Amino acid sequence: MSKIPVSVCIIAKDEQMHIGECLKRLQPYGFEIVVTDTGSTDHTKQIASQYADKVIDFSWNDNFSTARNFCADHASNRYILAIDCDEYMEKCDTHVLTKQLRTYPDMAGVLCVESFVRCSDGRISRVKDHVPRLYDKKKFAYRGVIHEQILSRRGNISHKNFLLPMKITHHGYALSSEQMRLKQERNLHLLYHVLEMEGESAYLCFQIGQSELVLENCAKAITFYERGISLVTDHRLLYVHNMVEGLAKAYVMTGREKDALALMERHEPLCDSARFVFYHANVLMDNHEPLKALVKYVKATVMPDVDMLGSELLYCYQHIIDLYHLFGEDDLADVFRRKYRECQEKLGIDSE
Repeated sequence: MSKIPVSVCIIAKDEQMHIGECLKRLQPYGFEIVVTDTGSTDHTKQIASQYADKVIDFSWNDNFSTARNFCADHASNRYILAIDCDEYMEKCDTHVLTKQLRTYPDMAGVLCVESFVRCSDGRISRVKDHVPRLYDKKKFAYRGVIHEQILSRRGNISHKNFLLPMKITHHGYALSSEQMRLKQERNLHLLYHVLEMEGESAYLCFQIGQSELVLENCAKAITFYERGISLVTDHRLLYVHNMVEGLAKAYVMTGREKDALALMERHEPLCDSARFVFYHANVLMDNHEPLKALVKYVKATVMPDVDMLGSELLYCYQHIIDLYHLFGEDDLADVFRRKYRECQEKLGIDSE
């Protein structure tokens, strides 16, 4: 048994580039580490054996949830922390975590993940996301062939979560364009299979739309995003916000800027987050409405969840600076220039 009643469960295949660093970062915290290998042909298993308490083989069946649940079944603890091989633990307060397990026994723990994402212009952007990753395996399990979610064993998605006292950095999205294309094509193969077998759902349509958009198949992305939004029953779910943003982006990419703006205005009362407001401002810029965009950019910077913007907050500040200069408000531009520098320091980004 581990020092803390949590087992870290990881599924892996041909991850020799990342898994050593991933497991090394976990060791100081006293977690049990369980790795399920789904058919590696490189040195993943040998590297994992140096750090993990258990390394178990699993015959891959094109279902990520089955693999994750198999891994959890072999853990000694009932509390499971699911991470990926390309995710590195940066910090964790185990004392607070132990208290949380007693305080929130019926909730899933939400992890702050900061991803390094390669943008279309080649720059690397930092994007923060909050995703449920810690759960009691007697009460929760993974569901979904791909882009799996933690669901109550009663079948519903719980809105009651608690924020874990840890930070993870994700390095798997800094891919070349060819690597990203291959990854999305693999995802679509699985997603369309699920669509054929199980029929459509809002979440499935969202994920198909996401992959089609990355591949710049805008017409298909729009079709699935629009269908997904029509099936939504609860706008509190984060993926719904992302689906609206994705549809707006696809509209802009196909010259439908006015449709994108109408979409954002229709959904903002239901999707009130810093990221959503920031993207609404971008769409206003696409529609040549700089003054309204400025109001939205400023609003995004003072919202309670502004940290979710990650390095996108720098681009928000830069837009504000440029727009204040445009309107002749140089003093206000200087105020946000100072905020820009403070944000750089907080994110650990060197100034140019």
